[in-house]
Amino acid sequence: MRTETPVTVYRKDYQPYPYAIPEVALAFDLDPESTQVHSTLRIERKADAPADAPLVLDGAELELVSLQVDGKPWPADRYTLDDSALILSGLPGAATIDIVSRCRPAANSTLMGLYVSGGNFFTQCEAEGFRRITWFADRPDVMSRYRVTLRATADYPVLLSNGNLLATHTLPDGRQEAQWEDPFPKPCYLFALVAGRLTHRETTVQTASGRPVLLQVYSDPGSEDRTEWALESLVRALRWDESRFGLELDLDRFMVVAVRDFNMGAMENKGLNIFNAAYVLADPHTATDANYEGIEAVIGHEYFHNWTGNRVTCRDWFQLSLKEGLTVFRDQEFTADMMARDLDPAAAASARAVKRIDDVVTLRAAQYPEDAGPMAHPIRPESYQEIGNFYTATVYEKGAEVIRMQHTLLGAEGFRAGMDEYFRRHDGQAVTCDDFVAAMESVYARQHPGRDLSVFRRWYRQAGTPRVAVSLDYDAAARQCTVTLAQRCPPAGVEKRAGDGYVKAPPHIPFALGLLDPQGRALPLRLAGGQPQDTALLELTQESQQWVFHDVPAQPVPSLLRGFSAPVIVEYNWSDAELALLSAHDTDPFARWEAGQELATRQILALAASQQSGAPMQADAAFIQAWRALLTDPTLDAGYRARALALPSEKTLAERMQAIDPPALAAARDFLRAELGRELAAEWRAAFDGNQTPGAYSPAPGPAGRRALKNQALSHLMAAGLDGAQALAQAQFDQAGNMTDSLAALSALVNHGQPQAAAQALQAFYTRWQDDPLVIDKWFTLQATARGTDVEAVRALMAHPAFTLRNPNRARALVFQFCLNNARGLHRADGAGYAYWTEQVLALDALNPEIAARLARALDNWSRFVPALRAPMQAALQQVRGHAGLSRNVLEIVSKALEFAA
Repeated sequence: MRTETPVTVYRKDYQPYPYAIPEVALAFDLDPESTQVHSTLRIERKADAPADAPLVLDGAELELVSLQVDGKPWPADRYTLDDSALILSGLPGAATIDIVSRCRPAANSTLMGLYVSGGNFFTQCEAEGFRRITWFADRPDVMSRYRVTLRATADYPVLLSNGNLLATHTLPDGRQEAQWEDPFPKPCYLFALVAGRLTHRETTVQTASGRPVLLQVYSDPGSEDRTEWALESLVRALRWDESRFGLELDLDRFMVVAVRDFNMGAMENKGLNIFNAAYVLADPHTATDANYEGIEAVIGHEYFHNWTGNRVTCRDWFQLSLKEGLTVFRDQEFTADMMARDLDPAAAASARAVKRIDDVVTLRAAQYPEDAGPMAHPIRPESYQEIGNFYTATVYEKGAEVIRMQHTLLGAEGFRAGMDEYFRRHDGQAVTCDDFVAAMESVYARQHPGRDLSVFRRWYRQAGTPRVAVSLDYDAAARQCTVTLAQRCPPAGVEKRAGDGYVKAPPHIPFALGLLDPQGRALPLRLAGGQPQDTALLELTQESQQWVFHDVPAQPVPSLLRGFSAPVIVEYNWSDAELALLSAHDTDPFARWEAGQELATRQILALAASQQSGAPMQADAAFIQAWRALLTDPTLDAGYRARALALPSEKTLAERMQAIDPPALAAARDFLRAELGRELAAEWRAAFDGNQTPGAYSPAPGPAGRRALKNQALSHLMAAGLDGAQALAQAQFDQAGNMTDSLAALSALVNHGQPQAAAQALQAFYTRWQDDPLVIDKWFTLQATARGTDVEAVRALMAHPAFTLRNPNRARALVFQFCLNNARGLHRADGAGYAYWTEQVLALDALNPEIAARLARALDNWSRFVPALRAPMQAALQQVRGHAGLSRNVLEIVSKALEFAA
């Protein structure tokens, strides 16, 4: 075998497809070993296309059975066939193409195209999987109406496809047949097929216009009692999209199907969403609070794609954030609204703040390192070698922040007007990110005559995380405070490879700030000619700008980037005392959390420096007092306190180190965690006792927040090694009535308990849940990320009968978690962790290149590490790159990593 040759695709080279394919009929004779597909395409050459334009149809791993044009066999000298395409020449201006082909679903370990999982048939076509089903123009700007016929033996009684069910039949040979029709044009990446033995839960609801629609959730037989939350979440998503954006379900039914083997979280195929079972199945005994929230969010995300992605889709894959960034923003807002429902205004504001904090934590842990590494790219990339590698935190999470900035600039009503205009202009079309911004700009220009979003568009074409330096100049005599914002963003990723001449233009940054007086009281902010307000939204559109606030009575303490109004890094030299004041009194809950996180970050980085130098580590008494104040503040609800008291993650902390030293960071963070446990033992015990949640389980924000704070308290007590802590953990593990408490207690025992007690608890947990794959994934993850798990231990876990590398969930639960979230285990000085990573990347690449490429990114930023780790990481990357038969997916990742210099 030889490594696949990479081909770079450029956005600037986009050309419209020369043919329209308005109608597609597909007939499947399903068989695991050899499925026959009869594809009928009605094609029309476009008026501006050359008369001799060939019809290029993508295909992979297919066997051609027959080819006809207008009912007659097409001559062999008028088509060519290779491993990637079927090309027909000499076609009339309009024709009907009939292609009969075969594919082999049971042998398809890539899980792209048509494949078998758990004895059932499923499809995954985004981004380029449809070409593994039949030859077609596998690109998002070719939109067709589909009519689908499915035929299978009685072993597959459930036969599903997109749209509305037309008819079902029993054929003379005993096989079952179902006919489906999707009335809306869609690109082939939204095609879906499901066949097998499945059970379902359903309900019928009326849309806002009064139409009855059927909602169904399908899963393996015996699991139907765990789909109630998913179905309820689907109903809530439908209602929310109607009320928030006026968007109604356009089909007679909407189906969600859970599958065991899936490369992603879920897929928004029109009317037939296929989900990783981890984002469908839940009950209190097997799913955690985080699982419940994740299921509701992902159900919402895929449902919202029905309009933002399906009704209006991407012109090309460079526009991926058009649908994903927008839909992530929508699912974030949906979750925030669901967390705040039925709460009083103060509690609702706190619940929304918790969601905002969680989203920013995710962004900083996943996307900020990406912006600082070799895979840095704008949310609308200019080029790629393998599109599967660009389903990134930048496209999704940063893309959502770019949408949120537009929401902030326009306001809620203005943004809704912009969305209405977007659908008015582009419903049923494949469009670009520029088209979306143009719709928003039409509203912004009305709100701000003479202004536009031309500077804002730079967010779409520039990589990297901007830094905003803030300076304050207070004039006591004039009672004026001058705020200066200065932004910079050095070249990142592909921009760095462009050379020294590359210059970035400043983007449009909405920057929200407030001012507090020395006692922590909010100061009213008034610009010349403006009304006083608690928070000012400054629009930074140049490299540096100034604003003057009047009637400021005292030297203020700035509260910066309130609500995280832009995905930037703030540079301001607060004193520790100022941060403590903000942490105790800031009226903006996000900025209050941020102040505490900055205090903790400074403390951990100082401890890491002590660890590196060999000096003794010692926690600052003022920091301990700030944490005590947060822990005991009666005005804060439990869920918010749990976030405020959580120490920054090692990934977030690593971004603040000049040379990343994961073992030193891990040791410093562990030390501070234990020290907080010892110094605040009484307060943690009070939090543990005071936040029990007796009675029936509920995933609502109130009880979930109390569990989060209680279990955080247990973790600190155990980390400190305090007398009686292990007994508390053991009792909770033995008596837990829900998975959240059970897993938290098990984690405390495994990470901080006596080895024998930990081993016994792990075995008891496995014995109880060994027949539930999703729970056993949790069991593997807990051990993969445990403080004591080294390479040898994770290899032993791979030998466990329950482990298989072929199942993406299981691979992610053990191999990925160890390589991505176990700093001690991976970054060993002897290089054993990197040797393990090399083996697993190559093993996965032979099975599933898309999954392998995601694991390959564990060493993305190798050149930013301390020298002792840098060399063996580089050697591991070179070994992978030199492997014969390497996929394009992995080759692109490791090649860019090796080319990158921090």
